[in-house]
Amino acid sequence: MKQNEFRGAAEATLDLMINYLENVEHYPVLPNFQPGALKRSLESGFPEKGVPFHAILEEFEHSILPGITHWQHPNFFAYFPANSSPPSILAEMLTATLGLQCMLWETSPAATELEEICMDGLRDAVGLPDEFFGVIQEGGSISNFCAILSARESKLNYLGNTKGLWNESPLTLYTSEEAHSSIDKAVRMAGIGSDLLRKIPTNERFQMRPDLLRMSIESDIAQGLTPFCLIPTLGTTSSVAIDQLVPLAKIAKEHGLWVHVDAAYAGNALVLPEYRWMIDGIDLCDSFVFNPHKWMFVNFDLSALFVREKDALRKTFSITPEYLRTEVDSQVNNLRDLGVSLGRRFRALKLWFVLKSYGLERIREMIRSHIEIARELSVTIDRSEDLELFLPPSLGNVCFRLRSKSDADQEKRNLENARFLNQLNSTGKMYLSQTKLRGDLVLRFCVGQTNTSREHVFQAFDRICQEARHFR
Repeated sequence: MKQNEFRGAAEATLDLMINYLENVEHYPVLPNFQPGALKRSLESGFPEKGVPFHAILEEFEHSILPGITHWQHPNFFAYFPANSSPPSILAEMLTATLGLQCMLWETSPAATELEEICMDGLRDAVGLPDEFFGVIQEGGSISNFCAILSARESKLNYLGNTKGLWNESPLTLYTSEEAHSSIDKAVRMAGIGSDLLRKIPTNERFQMRPDLLRMSIESDIAQGLTPFCLIPTLGTTSSVAIDQLVPLAKIAKEHGLWVHVDAAYAGNALVLPEYRWMIDGIDLCDSFVFNPHKWMFVNFDLSALFVREKDALRKTFSITPEYLRTEVDSQVNNLRDLGVSLGRRFRALKLWFVLKSYGLERIREMIRSHIEIARELSVTIDRSEDLELFLPPSLGNVCFRLRSKSDADQEKRNLENARFLNQLNSTGKMYLSQTKLRGDLVLRFCVGQTNTSREHVFQAFDRICQEARHFR
């Protein structure tokens, strides 16, 4: 594509982008799309000779867009948000234009230093200790994996990477039974093994129980095992339960464990002073992660991993072949030394664009608004004849279900609520997700998409009530 052709193609693409953003609310949130539909509609293979760019855009609109789940729709209430915003989109365009590979300071000096500036500012914005060092990772799963590997190597005096784990006393890791599945995956990849992952039971608020954590650690020590890491969760995926850091971390430190805090979603709310209570005890912790792409209006993907000791990451991940050496290595941070990937995108640019464009005050207003809307929704559900609140809301997340019948057992209620959820989502008017809490299937309604307003939420609530009446 020649430069004059590129200008026309870029203008046409930009028009498509702007039209999409202006009209996304009019799309069905969840597409009516059958498995294999795109494979049947698109020609297999690629042409020998290129086709005009306008034809590619037309095919995108006619074949691909109808099969998209619209995460940026204001009626997207499933899972946690994967937010977007105009400043972030524009930054992503510039990132793609520059085409940087930011593995070393020398390969993109400003990219490396902007990341350090952004992470220092983000650390201060959410109230983490000054000594924490931040580095951007691809996502929360990779951040958790990096923390677990660093905890493992710290426990083994950084010999696990060279000598392996075969001659070591088996290592054990502790987390909540409500913890994210990325912890399960990470202990497999780290060579710990699923059988040595201890999932500690929770209390009535779905918080990890300190007394049972202590019992589990002491039992493992008595059996000759080596406890090495504790992972409390601030904002569990199912119910957004907030583990209590102080009692948990104190127990961990009595036994020499690394404490890593998984706050992938809820950590964004730390920009609000009234939610800083969630990190009481952070001075006892070694690492912390949250994802600005979940609720800080930064395009997916961008995860913020903070560690108390930067060298713990460096000693765990740094490998320097001759072709990666530069004259300035001793004076700078080469960020490829602080994570799994050698290649690194210029993710800091979109974070910088968003924080500069909105400012912390506006971000606080938006997050605070989402929390208040969720609270109002929970009160309204609790008064409903057709629905019942399963537990009090936490941040932007509300768990509810159909109001129970006196003769319905758990299995019947679960099947009924699963069918109800499928019916709601099939309308295309909203998208909710499900979870199970102590065996009870509940619907999750998460308020947090960038453009979601109170009007969107309560229009969705009215539709849910209408569907509930017809459902029964």
